[in-house]
Amino acid sequence: MPLPSVRPTSSIRRTRLAVALAGALPLAAFAQDATIRSEGTSTSAATLDAVQVTAQRRVENIQDVPVSITTLDAEKLGVLGSGGTDIRFLSGRVPSLNIESSYGRAFPRFYIRGLGNTDFDLNASQPVSLIYDDVVLENPLLKGFPVFDIAGVEVLRGPQGTLFGRNTPAGVVKFDSVRPSQDFEGYGKLAYGSDNMWNFEGAVGGALSERWSARVSALYQRRDDSVRNTLAGAPNDGFEGYDESAARVQFLYEGEGFEGLFNLHRRDLNGTARLFHANIVEPGSNRFRPGFDRDTVSLDGVNFSDLETWGGSARLRWDFGRYSLYSITGYETLESLNRGDIDGGFGAAFLPVSGPGFIPFAAESADGIPDHKQITQEVRLESNLDGPFDWQAGAFWFREELTVDSLNYDSLAPGNPQTGHAVQEQRNTAWALFASGEYAATDKLKLRGGMRYTQDRKDFSASVLQAVPFGTPVGGPFFETTDVDDISWDASAVYELDDDVNVYGRVAKGFRAPSIQGRLAFGGISVADSEEVISYEIGIKADLWDRRGRIGFNLFRYNVDGQQLIAVGGATNQAILLNADRSIGQGAELDLQAWLTDSLLVTWGTSYNDTEIRDPNLAVAVCGGGCTVTDPTVNGFALVDGNPLPQAPKWIHNLTARWATPVGDDAEFYVYTDWAYRGQVNFFLYESQEFRGRSTLEGGLRVGTNWNQGNYDLAVFGRNITDSTRIVGGIDFNNLTGFINEPRTWGVEFTARF
Repeated sequence: MPLPSVRPTSSIRRTRLAVALAGALPLAAFAQDATIRSEGTSTSAATLDAVQVTAQRRVENIQDVPVSITTLDAEKLGVLGSGGTDIRFLSGRVPSLNIESSYGRAFPRFYIRGLGNTDFDLNASQPVSLIYDDVVLENPLLKGFPVFDIAGVEVLRGPQGTLFGRNTPAGVVKFDSVRPSQDFEGYGKLAYGSDNMWNFEGAVGGALSERWSARVSALYQRRDDSVRNTLAGAPNDGFEGYDESAARVQFLYEGEGFEGLFNLHRRDLNGTARLFHANIVEPGSNRFRPGFDRDTVSLDGVNFSDLETWGGSARLRWDFGRYSLYSITGYETLESLNRGDIDGGFGAAFLPVSGPGFIPFAAESADGIPDHKQITQEVRLESNLDGPFDWQAGAFWFREELTVDSLNYDSLAPGNPQTGHAVQEQRNTAWALFASGEYAATDKLKLRGGMRYTQDRKDFSASVLQAVPFGTPVGGPFFETTDVDDISWDASAVYELDDDVNVYGRVAKGFRAPSIQGRLAFGGISVADSEEVISYEIGIKADLWDRRGRIGFNLFRYNVDGQQLIAVGGATNQAILLNADRSIGQGAELDLQAWLTDSLLVTWGTSYNDTEIRDPNLAVAVCGGGCTVTDPTVNGFALVDGNPLPQAPKWIHNLTARWATPVGDDAEFYVYTDWAYRGQVNFFLYESQEFRGRSTLEGGLRVGTNWNQGNYDLAVFGRNITDSTRIVGGIDFNNLTGFINEPRTWGVEFTARF
């Protein structure tokens, strides 16, 4: 059954405007280029630098890589993160990338081309892999490590399982820190903004000896509570504040034929957990209830978020002339506890007072990881031959051990006492063998292919140590084991039409190992079998107008067999893993950069993703809070065949524009603006009027000046400058509860480089 349209006319206009701009930008750039040529000044015109990426584990020009890639450089990352926001600031800033969280800053969930995982369990796996300094970060709490002192980010769309880590059927988000060097250099950045926000970021590095160099980087962010609790005597009087710090220390040894890069890093977060608002939605629509105020709540539960992570890595390289040997060893560990008022209000319907709106029962819970460790080891041999063929091959080993605590509390009793405790433990061991090669068939045609064999085993147990009233009784441990193997592969071709234009085609198979969940407080253990993805992609990459512009465009389609899904909440108040028979996705992606004038640099990104679940027998529990379900239902369960994947917007658009003009002999005045549009999304597998997020449009602005060859910069900035407020996620087992996007922030920032 199709979902009736609830998109307002203004959203339709915004989408049409965005599409029109996408088509107009190349024409504008062409017209500007023609003007420059007619004036005879093309030789001095601004041009784009070549972008070097490591998408294939080698340094290459992005135009030569047969993969849909978007990169973000250090300047753009600094602008997007200037409001103290966490890694979610990347959401919508590249085509087909969406990021959301029901844990706030602690637990980001990534989606590429609609493929992701809405599971809130701390043991959840995700089909988007995050690689930080060549080490895969598997647990979702590790994936929120702050973005600072970063050389660049690469977003690789489509299966990447041949060369990267594990569980990459949707794609990879890859971060590379600034490396140490023999040159003494560094920077310091200090910002102050609304809600008493303070941001500090800095780094310093240089030579320790002729062979050794080092770099130390640090981040500190804080903000006062911006939301007031109006409930007298509540455990918390305010929310949305945070205090976060992170640091990284790197040592680089450069010898004759050997290089070693060593990394230690740590993160500490103390703040409030995700803030839930009861009955936030007007029944029968997806709009805010009348009188909703984002700055106030009435909660009787305890709210906090504590997270500590630390880790290290050793990346070694031996050069033997025609061959290079790499070893990458990584270790990560974390400890966390996150507690929140899940019903989003106070009291309950059976008491004299409660609200806001209908609160059928109180719900307060916490999830934490008291014990965790992840160890990874990769060994890779790479050829450096002079002929038409080069190859690389290696082995990968992964081990993760973790314990997850799930706790429940009674918000209605004095002191909010604990009323339930369930524990789950998992040991996951995986290993893989991989190989890939590249063959220059002609001067213009390059062929690539790769294969990876993976074996993955999980040993899982769960116990109920303290039973929730009306929940699962004390018992356990209950055991579950999965043990699978699979072969992933890819094949691609790049053809050079001329010196500036390449076309490519790629087909790839990805794999995600089975997942296990055991939230026993309100149910049993559920297991999702492995999923397999086949992806097809064709595209073009070109340098335009004497390298004043650059474009990447591609069409894609993928099929997922046995896609792992999570039925979250609903009237059964359970989170259950499922496999859909099949799901499909198809669409297009566009990346464009252009100097429209010698003073104005514009980037534009657009993606269209059409996703669909295909399983006529797949049924999930519907909401327990009075929502308007638009799917066919059988015995209270919704049939979701034909629905789009959750958190999968059809349209994403993003725009940046930087204009600058000289001031005096050694200064520059500039204006930088950025905008991101995300289309409507379903929050859950079933469709309903209330739990369908409206389209969002958020913008940023930075106005500043730099001098002394750019070594000093002073700017004022704003994030979410239009103060757009949107519901970005929901909780459906109790009432029409939801959570919202980040508020508008303003500030001033000073940067000094040396």
